[in-house]
Amino acid sequence: MNLLKAITTVGGFTMLSRVFGFLRDMLIANFLGAGMVADAFVVAFRLPNLFRRLFAEGAFAAAFVPIFARELEGGAAADAEAARAHAHARAREFADQSMALLALVLLVFVAAMEIIMPWAMVVLAGGFEDVPGKMELATDLSRIAFPYLLFISLVSLQSGVLNSLGKFAAAAAAPVLLNLTLIAALLIFADRMETPGHALAWGVFWAGVVQFAWLAWHCRQNGFPLRLVRPRWTEKVALLVKRILPVVFGASLYQVNLLIGTILATYVSDGAVSYLYYADRVTQLPLGVVGVAVGTALLPLLARQLKAGETAAAQNSQNRGLEFALLLTLPAAAACLIIPEEIIRVLFERGAFGADATQATAMALFAYATGLPAYVLIRVLAPGFYAREDTTTPVRIAVAAMAVNIALMLILMKPMGHVGIALAASVSAWLNTLLLLIVLVRRGHFALDARLRQRLPRILLATAGMVGVLEILRQNLGSLTAGTTGEQVLGIVILVAAGMAAYGLFAVLLSAAGLKDAKSMLRAKDL
Repeated sequence: MNLLKAITTVGGFTMLSRVFGFLRDMLIANFLGAGMVADAFVVAFRLPNLFRRLFAEGAFAAAFVPIFARELEGGAAADAEAARAHAHARAREFADQSMALLALVLLVFVAAMEIIMPWAMVVLAGGFEDVPGKMELATDLSRIAFPYLLFISLVSLQSGVLNSLGKFAAAAAAPVLLNLTLIAALLIFADRMETPGHALAWGVFWAGVVQFAWLAWHCRQNGFPLRLVRPRWTEKVALLVKRILPVVFGASLYQVNLLIGTILATYVSDGAVSYLYYADRVTQLPLGVVGVAVGTALLPLLARQLKAGETAAAQNSQNRGLEFALLLTLPAAAACLIIPEEIIRVLFERGAFGADATQATAMALFAYATGLPAYVLIRVLAPGFYAREDTTTPVRIAVAAMAVNIALMLILMKPMGHVGIALAASVSAWLNTLLLLIVLVRRGHFALDARLRQRLPRILLATAGMVGVLEILRQNLGSLTAGTTGEQVLGIVILVAAGMAAYGLFAVLLSAAGLKDAKSMLRAKDL
């Protein structure tokens, strides 16, 4: 498996998804602004996504992929074709049983949540009760959107199967379908339903169905059609459940922090939930394109390398994943720190989204950006545990970081409002990252190799050079970035293009990266 090719495949489709995601959020900002309907939809959309990260992308993938990859690796190591076919049959059986278990649990869970949704909203968005009709609206939208959890969780299982087979494109493209469905729902049905929020909530529901059908077809095309069989409690299913349970409480710290922040933000001010949502959407671009891409590609590769006893190759893979993540994440975080208001103004300031909302959202973006590298590094370091079938250690670390996050939110939200909530999440993410790294190093599972030790300070220097260029341009383009919509777009294009060019130039001059390295990584099978 070519790690860089896998990363660029996932990252490329994730970038495409983020482009459509920004278009989606621009339309949401235009139609809904940052008021009651927007806050209600954000809660309704975030709720199934939280549980998706916990049950599917976080816990389920971390437990499922290493076991599934081990079955495949066992078959690949055999000489006889019959033995390989038998191993693939065992892997398919495990995937079918896993799907049956996940579907059954989720059906029960979704049905229960639909019944208790009014009481769940009191816990998740208690501050909404201060605005007449807001709690009722959030409950209605959440009930419409929540079944999305069932379909998208099964999509995550399908993605794990395809990724373990080295097929990353179809799964990486699935989120594009989500954004296209939401855009269509808003443009076609916004004026035909009670509120634009209702159109979006129904769009979320149908997006889950569309993505499930898309990946079901691709699994079948790759020889792994997943079937809804009668659930059976087998040895492998028991092992899967055993490894899922601890990760449910810790593998998805980022999403859990967002939920806690959302709950507390409902008590800060009307619009605070939306400010944090729009700021988070901007940070999701580098997090998704880099962090998710590296983590998604790295986990099955590390699992198969460790199963084959290739520990040196596994160390090299994790070093290259870390290097690639830092190379792209540090300049992205720096840009969000230098020009947050310009970014938010161009993306969202139109229609119901005014200048005050821009300023409030930009402040949240600045706070989130301080922790952006940590969010990405968590995605890169966690596979070092999951590939070794250790799902307990990251939980303990995540619980400690989460406790710090909650304490800091409660301390900072009063003097700093929604900005304090974002800043607390960033601090806790850095704590999580440092603890993961320390444990991996102490166990002898990770060490910075000579190349990464040489490249890291050069990446930092290249980022500093880019910051200087951006600051000079920002001061001289103030009238342009605050002008008409066309002038704002031109200004941000100049800033982004100049920043990318400056960073690329400094990176090459300082030997932080080069064309020769990219070519060698593309040729290497396990890089």
